[in-house]
Amino acid sequence: MRLKIYKGSNEIGGSCIELKTKSTTILLDYGTPLQDTSTPVKIPDNIDGILISHPHQDHFGEITNIDTNIPVYCGRLSLELMNATKIFTGSQVLKNNFQIFEAWKSFTIGDIQITPYLVDHSATDAYAFLIEADNKKVLYSGDFRANGRKSKLFDRMIQDKKLYNLDILLMEGTMLQRSNKDFPDEQSVETKIYQTINDSDTISFMIASSQNIDSLVSAYRACKKAKKIFVIDIYTAFILEKMKLVSSNIPNMSWSDVKVIAKFGGNYYQKLKENKEYFKKFTSKLFNNIVEIEDIKSNPQNYFLKISPWHIQKALNLLGVNSSNIIYSQWLGYLKEEFSTQDTVELFQNLKENNNWIYAHTSGHADLAALQKFTKSLQPKKLIPIHTEHKDKFEEYFDNVMILEDNESFDINNDKLSLYQVNSFNKIFKNELGK
Repeated sequence: MRLKIYKGSNEIGGSCIELKTKSTTILLDYGTPLQDTSTPVKIPDNIDGILISHPHQDHFGEITNIDTNIPVYCGRLSLELMNATKIFTGSQVLKNNFQIFEAWKSFTIGDIQITPYLVDHSATDAYAFLIEADNKKVLYSGDFRANGRKSKLFDRMIQDKKLYNLDILLMEGTMLQRSNKDFPDEQSVETKIYQTINDSDTISFMIASSQNIDSLVSAYRACKKAKKIFVIDIYTAFILEKMKLVSSNIPNMSWSDVKVIAKFGGNYYQKLKENKEYFKKFTSKLFNNIVEIEDIKSNPQNYFLKISPWHIQKALNLLGVNSSNIIYSQWLGYLKEEFSTQDTVELFQNLKENNNWIYAHTSGHADLAALQKFTKSLQPKKLIPIHTEHKDKFEEYFDNVMILEDNESFDINNDKLSLYQVNSFNKIFKNELGK
């Protein structure tokens, strides 16, 4: 079995990894890069299947550019959320040849066996993949963590003896040089939100991904304890409605203490109209629990709104309120032009300057301690860094590290040095000879 990282050895996002036997070729994710300066991967035509680890665009975004005959394997809920992302951002329902897998149930593509492992991540329905072929075992971590509301999934993995004695562990390293100490878990996020809104005499808003379900649950639980009304926009309502596929315990628009705001729905209503059949069941229930701006205006301090950040100032103007609490619950990188548009950065800056801006967010990725616990438990023969900007730091924290460059092909049956390691040794020898 051969391995090639098309993208992911030097950056976060745009992930794409190839595994190949003599007769079968598969890809692990095919994502859109997070940075405009990074070019999407062009893949070969002879792909037998693409495995999508979770419904974030930096892991699935480029499947719109492939032959629709190529099978794309994903979770059932992931497909729904990927379609939601595309529709609500102005695209169409995905036309790919989707094949649905289930957690922990093995399936085959050619002579390769795959077992999906449900993992804890900020995206729901996220998976790691155990790949078995040619008497070799490879585990692709995907994006994962141990600090969310599904942290038991992390414990389940490190106790699974089937994952011991791996030949290769492809492990993400997003948080390798970052700290998560301010908000180590979702409970700490919930606590901060509650402390902010409990005795507040003004309205509160939340800036967060509508697909970060753990974050929404944290906000809802804080609202319930603080006796605030949890208000969501149409897009968020649709995402939470889809969560019924996997859980009846996630807040949704049918709950009496969850309201859907009718205002600011122009673009959303248009999407519903353009995709009538797709949204048929959702639309029939949408208006059963609506709240109007006029309802909020009488007692704005009783409300907590999860709406688009582009609508926050409009809402404040309509309500005649000068300032509010704004809970920012997403990655701080989105406050910089490197990862956002200039307009978005300016919007956030204006909101930050004119409101009580509160940061409350825990990462969707495993921190260093969790990564070390993971590798210590599984003891892989080789650990290959992916989804990281700091692959050169892995050797400081982990054993059996093997670093690959993008587009470098590696034969798993061969113990030869990688190109990165060869170059590293050459530099050492050159320095020694130059002394």
